[in-house]
Amino acid sequence: MTDFHQAFPTTTSLAVRQALLDRTEIALIDVREEDPFAQQHPLWATNFPLSKLELQAWSRIPRRDTRIVVYGEHDGVDLAPRAAAVLRELGYTEVSLLDGGLAAWIAAGGEVFRDVNVPSKSFGELVEAKRHTPSLPAQAVQALIDAKADVVIVDARRFDEYQTMSIPTATSVPGAELVLRVRELAPDPKTRVIVNCAGRTRSIIGTQSLINAGIPNPVAALRNGTIGWTLAGQVLDHGASRRAPAVVDAANRDLARSGAREIAARAGVRRIAHDAVESLQEAGRTLFRFDVRTPEEFADGHLPGFTNAPGGQLVQETDHVAPVRGARIVLADDDGVRADMTASWLAQMGWDVAVVDPVPDAGRSERGATSVPVPESAPVATVSPATLADWLAEAGKDEIAVLDVTASANYVKRHIPGAWFVIRAQLEQALANIPSAKRYVLTCGTSQLARFAAADLKRLTSAEVVVLEGGTAAWIEAGLLLEQGETHLAVPRTDRYRRPYEGTDNATAAMQAYLDWEFGLIAQLERDQTHFFGVV
Repeated sequence: MTDFHQAFPTTTSLAVRQALLDRTEIALIDVREEDPFAQQHPLWATNFPLSKLELQAWSRIPRRDTRIVVYGEHDGVDLAPRAAAVLRELGYTEVSLLDGGLAAWIAAGGEVFRDVNVPSKSFGELVEAKRHTPSLPAQAVQALIDAKADVVIVDARRFDEYQTMSIPTATSVPGAELVLRVRELAPDPKTRVIVNCAGRTRSIIGTQSLINAGIPNPVAALRNGTIGWTLAGQVLDHGASRRAPAVVDAANRDLARSGAREIAARAGVRRIAHDAVESLQEAGRTLFRFDVRTPEEFADGHLPGFTNAPGGQLVQETDHVAPVRGARIVLADDDGVRADMTASWLAQMGWDVAVVDPVPDAGRSERGATSVPVPESAPVATVSPATLADWLAEAGKDEIAVLDVTASANYVKRHIPGAWFVIRAQLEQALANIPSAKRYVLTCGTSQLARFAAADLKRLTSAEVVVLEGGTAAWIEAGLLLEQGETHLAVPRTDRYRRPYEGTDNATAAMQAYLDWEFGLIAQLERDQTHFFGVV
């Protein structure tokens, strides 16, 4: 059982900053939920909510002797000691607390940033400023569409984001696929190519990728993405399904490969043979191995030991995917294009990155999605969906309470009737808002997180604690009744930061404020001075 009262060493804000300046390995982790994290945090802090720490730690911080510094206070409760105890139990040996927490960082003059994926977004702004990446306003792009001009619009986001809302006529071409596939979409070098995302970063990086790789077409970013489109009063499409075509022209592939390798070399990316990857794995260094192709390609066959991180999102979410600053990264693909383009950007962001030369198909011997390593949870009593349904039907007042520790978005979409939404790390606060019960039933999507939450709950109550077998997914599979909406929130929905650029119902003021924030990121980088970005 985790002892939350252990003593831990502390690390000063000055020492953390010095490690970043020295470019030595360090993981500065913020264990609050995503929304408070997004309100303010240091540039290289990465979000590891205490609620899900056991589910994420081993995959995101693979080396157990990584230097980890923890902070996170929420509503007057310091979560860091609890998180440090969990990390120690998970086998991490170099764990300390940020002395004085975030308040001390700020008091010492440390810069704090708003939003999520800030290193990538601030880097994107720097790229535009240094390279003068061309862009067109929404009104000009609309005029091209209306005139049926020779123009191809490519959306550099994930396909699910594109389906939610997209520019009319746009085709989904996630970031790392752009250089590989754009010539199939625009074979005529006179065809104008316009790259969009929801805001700014992925359209800037996508546009500059095409320019860096020597695409002959005139290329421009849609200025401010779907936000700019909406602010201009123009209509977005919903449910679009156009995907980039396969590369069938060998000449197109060769041109893409040549352009990608040239920019990767200019950025200082190393190339290594597959059998040399192990030589990068040395004591005291973390090595992240990423296959940057699509999830479908990855599942069909990938190099042993590699995990999937599609290149466009890897550049966009580097702080999440590779939370150990100073680590090494090695990338793989099967075409000699996507890994090089992705690596070219990571190198410019200050990462030590190498690319594996493509290997024969037989070398990609592993199949399926990556299995995320997770520790075993403590044993706990369980109940089947059918039996729980009977309990609820027969229960009197204060007999039973169902606590759902799933993501709040999933809870709102559908949950067991009467279930309370609870954030695992805030169980104690939640219990104060829930009528006392003789029996508590914990659930989540699959029951995995609920099993870890059960041990926490047992420390807070003498009542019976059980877990729903298979979680809410099993309840749904059994065809039992469901409820929707924010019906029973035991704590606020702080587990997810609402991005001003996602979804279709954002306030105009919030979207404009987001753009204004992005425009100010370069000044923040100059004040912070820990980034080591170098645009080529």
